[in-house]
Amino acid sequence: MKQIQDAYIVAAVRTPVGKAIKGALRNFRPDDLLALAIRNLLLRVPSLDPNFIDDVVIGCSLPEAQQGYNIARIALLLAQLPNTAGGITVNRFCSSGLNAIAMAADRIRVGEADVMIAGGVESMSMVPIMGNTPSMSPSILLRDENIGIAYGMGLTAERVAQQWNISRESQDAFALASHQKALLAQSSGEFSDEIFPVEIDNHIFNSKTNLAEISLEFFVSDEGPRQETSLEALAKLRAIFAANGSVTAGNSSQMSDGAAALLVVSEKALKQFNLTPMARFVSFAVKGVAPEIMGIGPKEAIPAALRLAGLKQHDLGWIELNEAFAAQAIAVIQDLALDPSKVNPLGSAIALGHPLGATGAIRSATAIHAMQRHQLRYGMVTMCIGTGMGAAGIFERC
Repeated sequence: MKQIQDAYIVAAVRTPVGKAIKGALRNFRPDDLLALAIRNLLLRVPSLDPNFIDDVVIGCSLPEAQQGYNIARIALLLAQLPNTAGGITVNRFCSSGLNAIAMAADRIRVGEADVMIAGGVESMSMVPIMGNTPSMSPSILLRDENIGIAYGMGLTAERVAQQWNISRESQDAFALASHQKALLAQSSGEFSDEIFPVEIDNHIFNSKTNLAEISLEFFVSDEGPRQETSLEALAKLRAIFAANGSVTAGNSSQMSDGAAALLVVSEKALKQFNLTPMARFVSFAVKGVAPEIMGIGPKEAIPAALRLAGLKQHDLGWIELNEAFAAQAIAVIQDLALDPSKVNPLGSAIALGHPLGATGAIRSATAIHAMQRHQLRYGMVTMCIGTGMGAAGIFERC
């Protein structure tokens, strides 16, 4: 019987996050973007023989159209990995990228693999948030006990704001702080270790020559943080999900495009390829809550992940709590009495964007690099999940 072994992250990279529809990555196919992430990941580990990569596990919240057809396998082939590497796409909505890391780590921990790539990708520019042909079961729409499943994410945030007494003013203040932290992080170079530049081909029509001209530019930083944001500007925005509501576009996460990839290996692979680990994968937990208050999910998942890790909340030095909405993030922080100084020190989805299935992997890359820079032992990535779930994963700095 094989003994449970440790899984280590030795490299973690991500694209800059682009704004959906009008951003820098709007015309970048997600399979190509993921392939680019995989190639840049392997550049970080030149001593690794790609022929030893067992599998590629990729999170994607809407795996259809341009990001369908098992995008994990397609992207690894586009990245020119050996044909022997497998690929699987997983979907647990907003935690898909984090789930991919947990699944890759589990393969290693039970001795089924030694070298895995995990990550996530999402193009909200190319695939709409409900998919191209959404079709809910009539049992959801016609039965009162199931109607919470059909709630839009914004309406669930309104429910949380009401039940946890989260004011509009506190939501706007939280959103402003996210932008301010993200802007400071960008100016301080906090993301420089994890982000790789994406080369963008711009096709511009020249009216004088009647020809399309191509210009190249490098996309190097997240587009979401807004220098001009203020409490006054946020206060002017109208509630968009409910009459007399408090959830606005300004205190909600941004629709985005992006990708991330992490290399997860066994101790055997560390020695075989002379790799230096950045972090050890410690634990992962998913818990369910009522669908109509899905944003509170991390409240249940965080204690569960801590129990599995044998840790206490105060052991965590860094917490990436995805900001789907300010209302739900505030509610989780308050209910669990999280230390605000440890939560999203560099901002989160309200400022940095939320490319759904990629976010868990992106935020994991951020946490792991931050733990290295600031010499913190334990870090956590956590988020709420559509239809009423929460996920949390814990890493230990090596």
